[in-house]
Amino acid sequence: MRYYKTSTAQLAGAKLKTISACVMILYATHASLAVAESASETNAVEMQSIRIIGSQSQLLNIPGSAILIEQQDLEESHVMTTNEALRKAPGVVVRDEEGIGMRPNIGMRGLNPTRSTKVLLLEDGIPVTYAPYGANESYYHPTVDRFSSIEVLKGASQIKYGPLTAGGVINYITPPAPEKFGGHLSVTAGNRDFLNTKMNVGGKGFLFDYTHKEGDGARDNTHSNVEDLNLKFNKAINDIHSITLRANWFTEDSQVSYSGLTQKEYENFGGSYNPFNHDNFATTRYGVSATHDWQISDSALLTTNLYYSYFDRDWWRQQSNTTATNVATGVGCAAFSAARIAGLATNGDDCQGAQGRLRTYNTYGVEPRLTITHALGELEMGAKAHFEDQERRQVNGTSAKARTGTWVENNERKTDAYSGFISNRFDIGQFSITPAIRYEHIENERTNRLAGSHGSANLQEWIPGVGVAYNPNQNITLFAGVHEGFAPPRTEDLITNTGGSVDVDAEKSTNYELGFRAKPAKGLQVDATAFYNDFSNLIAVGSVASNVSLSQGEATFAGLELSGHYDFDNGFYSRLAYTWLPVAKQDTPFTQVSNGVAVAGSAKGNRQPYAPKNTLTAAVGYRVAGWNAQLEAVHVGKQYADFAETGDVPNTALGATGQFGEISSYTIYNAALNYTFEPYKTTVFVTGKNLFDKDYITDRTRGILTGMPRLVQVGVRYDF
Repeated sequence: MRYYKTSTAQLAGAKLKTISACVMILYATHASLAVAESASETNAVEMQSIRIIGSQSQLLNIPGSAILIEQQDLEESHVMTTNEALRKAPGVVVRDEEGIGMRPNIGMRGLNPTRSTKVLLLEDGIPVTYAPYGANESYYHPTVDRFSSIEVLKGASQIKYGPLTAGGVINYITPPAPEKFGGHLSVTAGNRDFLNTKMNVGGKGFLFDYTHKEGDGARDNTHSNVEDLNLKFNKAINDIHSITLRANWFTEDSQVSYSGLTQKEYENFGGSYNPFNHDNFATTRYGVSATHDWQISDSALLTTNLYYSYFDRDWWRQQSNTTATNVATGVGCAAFSAARIAGLATNGDDCQGAQGRLRTYNTYGVEPRLTITHALGELEMGAKAHFEDQERRQVNGTSAKARTGTWVENNERKTDAYSGFISNRFDIGQFSITPAIRYEHIENERTNRLAGSHGSANLQEWIPGVGVAYNPNQNITLFAGVHEGFAPPRTEDLITNTGGSVDVDAEKSTNYELGFRAKPAKGLQVDATAFYNDFSNLIAVGSVASNVSLSQGEATFAGLELSGHYDFDNGFYSRLAYTWLPVAKQDTPFTQVSNGVAVAGSAKGNRQPYAPKNTLTAAVGYRVAGWNAQLEAVHVGKQYADFAETGDVPNTALGATGQFGEISSYTIYNAALNYTFEPYKTTVFVTGKNLFDKDYITDRTRGILTGMPRLVQVGVRYDF
């Protein structure tokens, strides 16, 4: 039985108009293509993915920190998850969750990575998260296999994208649709029932990309099963107009729990233990987009994005974290929870209850961007109208396998957001100065259908910034920048369930950076950035994925990012991504928004939770003939799981839930070996993840979660 979702009549207004607009664009494009069928392909302007950085050469013009993780980096190391890929960029901390990487927790420059709420995620320039304005949690993420490269942008340049402008922007790039027929097929299999099949085929401007991925997670009773289909079509209509159409469909049906382990469970049974044998996560997501590229003149380009996505998620689970009161109501559930705290062996069937957290999102928008090259530099301006509709429901069942029950929540949350930016790069000899400003206008509504209450709230903000770059030659860029960081509160944090307003401020900071990019020698590239982010208000999200209620306070983050790679003439190569975060402090105690009381243990000078001082990803490799071997080390430094800097507390009442305490530093090693049979266009490979099978804790937000045990995978890829 499925629960209430917005009816067709309720969605008919703006949403059906948007869908109709998409359909009309498809038909109009089809007609235009028929007329232009005889156009010369030599004059065709192939529409590329929307990028926020571009190529390596375009880094010269960016007055701030920017990193490209290129296709070769992804393919040679055979990354299994987005987490593995993003660790190759400095300043990024990615925390594992279920093991196969379907819900990455991404943080930048010390910001809490939980649910990736502090970063802006894009795919070909289009929002990945289903509600970046109203609820930026990442419960959906495409498979890393879908991407050909990844762009990571921080600094003043990020204010062109919004709404989140404090941490940074990650833009995933999908492969272009080729004119010439070709593609590849691959199969990878390994222990823990891992299987990954991939098909990428295209031609005549069309691309078909499909991935099936499944495998056991880091814990017992955890298995993920994912299907990911991506279609792309790009075509030059004539010499000045081109169009790209995209459609993607994603589904996940996984056995995965939400609660972590108590301290005693971890000590008695190890990190793989999981007593919940009926928890289920099922989701469907599909999206369509159309991008029109109009070369108005030699110096003016107008790019317009139109997008729509639908996301539906049902997560049935018995417990949301290890706190004794946070358990499904039902026969035996209180005793079950107490037994977990005591570290006794339990059976999920002993708790005759389950919670259904059911969510449906409709997201759509339009965004034109104009770029004009002029005598003094380059002008960019854009506007966006973005709309979100959240349907949030909770149903409590009376058995471990329940998929029906009593209604506890039935909310509709809507967000209408209008934004615009203008940025101009002034070129003055070897210098460039790029001032920019962004405006955000956000309208939120929340309706409680169970109580019949309704509330609304509006928010406006101007976001300025400026970046400076100096290019003494083509091999070095010195840059500096300052900009305002901004993130809106979630709709549920801004408006109460009874329709009242909440005195919570938007997230604001002043962010500074100073750095350089250089190619001092053949085959060598080095990037270094010093940053200082001063938050006048930082929000600690209050939810079941945290051990505090909604809180806010002042904070400062400062450190150094370093990255580089060197290709030796003899076939050896190396790469490095290092982040040093000596400052991640609370400048004031964080206080609960509901009552103004300080969070337990929070104090001026304490270190922020989930902000390791040192993170490092380094690799060495060797290419010779058809061989390519690589060894990678990943190090994450010590971090705290709470505002009190709680240390080793396993035998205290505070440490019993597993949500408090230090997370020790750890280092794991990965390896990949490839051999390519050039005449047959075939590559065979073997990879090892966590080679020495290290047992380590990654997270305590809702109890202890551990990293993936050793994985060994073999595969074959055929290119045609």
